[in-house]
Amino acid sequence: MPTLNWIGKEAVINHHDEVPIHTLTHDPDRSLGTENEPLGTGNLLIEGDNLLALKALLPYYAGKVKCIYIDPPYNTGNESWVYNDNVNDPTIQKWLGKTVGALATDLSRHDKWLCMMYPRLCLLHQLLREDGIIFISIDDNELHHLQLLMNEIFGEVNLIACLPTVMNLKGNNDEFGFAGTHEYTLCWAKNKEYSQIGEFELDEEEILDSWLEDDYGYYKKGAGLKATGQNAPRAKRPNLYYPIFVSPEDELTVIEGCETRNYEEVLPMTDGQEMSWRWGKQKVTTESHNLMVERTDSGISLFKKQRPALGNLPTRKPKSLLYKPEYSSGNGTTVLKEIFGEKVFDNPKPIQLLKDFVSLSTEGDDVILDSFAGSGTTAHAVLEQNREDRGNRRFILVEMKSKIAREVTSVRLERVSEGYTFERRGRLQHVYGIGGTFSYYHVGETFLEKQDILFSEMAQYLFFKETGMPMAVDIAQSLLEGDSPSYGACNTDERHQRAFLGNADGVGVYLLNSDDILTEDLIDRLPRHEGSKIIHCGGTQLTEATLKQLGITFRQMPYNLV
Repeated sequence: MPTLNWIGKEAVINHHDEVPIHTLTHDPDRSLGTENEPLGTGNLLIEGDNLLALKALLPYYAGKVKCIYIDPPYNTGNESWVYNDNVNDPTIQKWLGKTVGALATDLSRHDKWLCMMYPRLCLLHQLLREDGIIFISIDDNELHHLQLLMNEIFGEVNLIACLPTVMNLKGNNDEFGFAGTHEYTLCWAKNKEYSQIGEFELDEEEILDSWLEDDYGYYKKGAGLKATGQNAPRAKRPNLYYPIFVSPEDELTVIEGCETRNYEEVLPMTDGQEMSWRWGKQKVTTESHNLMVERTDSGISLFKKQRPALGNLPTRKPKSLLYKPEYSSGNGTTVLKEIFGEKVFDNPKPIQLLKDFVSLSTEGDDVILDSFAGSGTTAHAVLEQNREDRGNRRFILVEMKSKIAREVTSVRLERVSEGYTFERRGRLQHVYGIGGTFSYYHVGETFLEKQDILFSEMAQYLFFKETGMPMAVDIAQSLLEGDSPSYGACNTDERHQRAFLGNADGVGVYLLNSDDILTEDLIDRLPRHEGSKIIHCGGTQLTEATLKQLGITFRQMPYNLV
C-alpha cells in the first residue's frame, strides 16, 4: 500500500501518544440546563486546542463515539484568517514550532497541514466505536493527501466512499478552467465488517413515484403468487393447486361458483403444466388485500404486495453523489444570519447535510463528535434529528477559538434550544426552541500540574491508563456523587469502599489516597475482586514476594485527592 511521507512526519507520527492527558474544567456559567452531569453522559462543548481536547476525552469516550464529522481547514493558501479555510492560524503555527522544531520554518503549507491532521486523526480513531463511521469534508487541495492519511490510520479496507458533495450547483466562476460545484466527503469505517450505513426516508413525492398506496399502506409489486422451483409442480404440493377467482374490480375469492358472476378463474399454470400457489386457500381469503392483480394480453397474473417493514417508511440507498438543494452552502449562511441577525461566521455547513450524515449512521443515544466545531452546525443537526425521530443522541463539540466558542457556537446552541426571533421582509418571525442542554468545558491543566484533583477525575484517568478503556458509567456516576464532601474528609471505611474502579480482562483496578499504606489488613477491607489487582496508593509495607503471591501490582500514588 502506498504511504505518504512529508517533512515533519517523524516528529508527529507518535505525537498523539506523547501528548499528556489534560483535565477538562467545567464552566457552569456558559452551560445550558445541566448541573452535576458527569463527563461521558451528556452534550459537551469544549473550548480549547482540539488535540488536547481529544486526548482529554479518551478516559471518558475511548471506543464510544458512533459518528464523527469534521470540517478541517481546507488549506487553500488564503492568508486571511477564516477558521475553516486556513491552516496558517497562529495557534496551529505555535504548535508546529513546538512539535516539529526548527523544520517548521521549512514546511510547505501541505507539510503543515499534514503535521496538524495526523495526530488528531489518530486520536479520533481511538475515540470511534468499533462500528463507528467518520465523515470528513474536504476539497481538492488536500483530498489525495487525506486519503493516504486515512489509509494509513484507518486502513484502506475500511474506506466506504469518496463522495462528491454538490454545495453550489451554479458553480464558482472564480476557479480556473471549470466553475466548481462540489467538495468531497470522505466516509471511512473504523471496522467495515461491523459498520452499517442507513437509508434515506423518501419524501412524499418520491414515495408516490415508486410506491402505490391502498387502505393498508404503501406497497409495490412483489414476488409472483405462483410458486417456482423444483417443488412448484402440482404433484409436489397438490393442496396448493386450486382456482382463484378474480372479479372485474380485481377482487379475489377461492369460493367455487363465482364464474356466473363474471369472475375469471385463474389457475397456477406454466406453459400448460400444472403448478402450485405459494399460499393456501385460507391465507388467500384472509390476506387478499396483500395480493395484486396484473392483466396482460396473455391473461391474469397474481403477485404479492411488497410492503415496507413494520413502522418504517420506504427508503432508498444514498447515492455516491451527494446532492440536495438543501445542501447549498448558502443555506448554512442564511440559517446562521437568522439566528444572529448578522453574519458572524464564514462558510458554515448546511444543517441538512449534517442531519443526513447523522441519520445515516446513528440512532438512539449514540454519540456524535465534531472536533472542528466552528459555528456548531453539527450540534444543531443532532438536536433537530433527535426532535424528528425522538432520538436521544448526544454531541461533543470542540472549538479552538475562545471568541468563536463563546460568542458563536454556544450562543447558537442556546438560541436553537430555547427559541429565537428574526426579521424577514420587515416582519418578525419566531422560531420555537427544539430543546437540548449542554455542558461547557475548558481544556485545563495536565493531571501532573493540576492542584486539588478530584477523586473522580483521577479515578477515570488512572482506569483508562491501566485498561485503555473508559470506566463504567454507573461507577463514574457514583464516584462523582462522592466528590462532595471532599475525598480527604471522608472516613477511612468510606474511602476504602470507593476504591474499586472496575475491572478489564479480569484485572481489578483500585485507587486509594497518598496517605494510604498498603497492608494485608487494608487489602481485606477493600471491595473484593477475584483475580489479579492493580492498586494505586501512597506506599506499601508488603514485600515484592507477598505482592506477587497475592496477585497485586502496586503503583505509588503521589497525589492528595479531594
